[in-house]
Amino acid sequence: MATIIDGKAIAEKIKGEIARQVEQMLKRGMRAPHLAAILVGDDGASMTYVGHKEKACAQVGFKSTVYRLDKHTTQKELLSLIAGINDDDSIDGLIVQLPLPEGLDEQSVINAISADKDVDGFHPFNTGKMMLGLPTFLPATPYGIMTLLKESNIETKGKHCVIIGRSNIVGKPMANLLSAKGDGADCTVTLCHSRTPDISHFTLDADIIIAALGHPKFLTRDMVKPGAVVIDVGITRVEDKSKKSGFRLQGDVDYENVAPIASYITPVPGGVGPMTIVSLLKNTITASLKKQSL
Repeated sequence: MATIIDGKAIAEKIKGEIARQVEQMLKRGMRAPHLAAILVGDDGASMTYVGHKEKACAQVGFKSTVYRLDKHTTQKELLSLIAGINDDDSIDGLIVQLPLPEGLDEQSVINAISADKDVDGFHPFNTGKMMLGLPTFLPATPYGIMTLLKESNIETKGKHCVIIGRSNIVGKPMANLLSAKGDGADCTVTLCHSRTPDISHFTLDADIIIAALGHPKFLTRDMVKPGAVVIDVGITRVEDKSKKSGFRLQGDVDYENVAPIASYITPVPGGVGPMTIVSLLKNTITASLKKQSL
């Protein structure tokens, strides 16, 4: 049976470290890091995520501000708000919760965020620096996964990692980070996606599988080599009348059947999710320290 990688416990440990850093900043006469979030519309999942981020900020001593906008907000109004936050020296990090309502251009919105405040790591400037292996804000979910692997002492050097999903948020940056030179990386990476024929041909050869395509229970037992490390990034709301909410969260991995043959596995929820939020906090404190040290 696989060892469960407890992302929640690892995230709590790192939050403790960040809280101590914030205490030191205050003792040195600096202000607490300040993270701003923009939430457009009333998407249930997005509202939940932003709530988790607010709670995490409070836990570590950050200041947080959430701008809640109507779903009919125009592109011009949204870009105007971003410009104002970019110019506000009291705010260190800015995230715009994705996905945005229909009619808003996500890439233009991402491009409008100051690269110095882009703690989600989505701005083309920061993406380019990541590709070149230069210090920058890493996308929160890949950053969280890299931390999970390191904290769990999972060997990556020379291992074959198969990533399922080629999004700009997870799949592509994950492939870049794991194939880079250095500790916690040095993987041989195969990036599979919806147009890859016979994905199991690749996954059965994988030492590490990262499933990030948003398709519940996509990765089944017959696609996994015994002893493989399985990281489940998927999080889909599936109807479940036995739950008070009316739904449960389901990952991309058929957990019950894959766990018995994997060496390590992340649960959903409680695996990658908490690490994404912690990575956002790490990027924000980095931005704050850089800004206040100038």
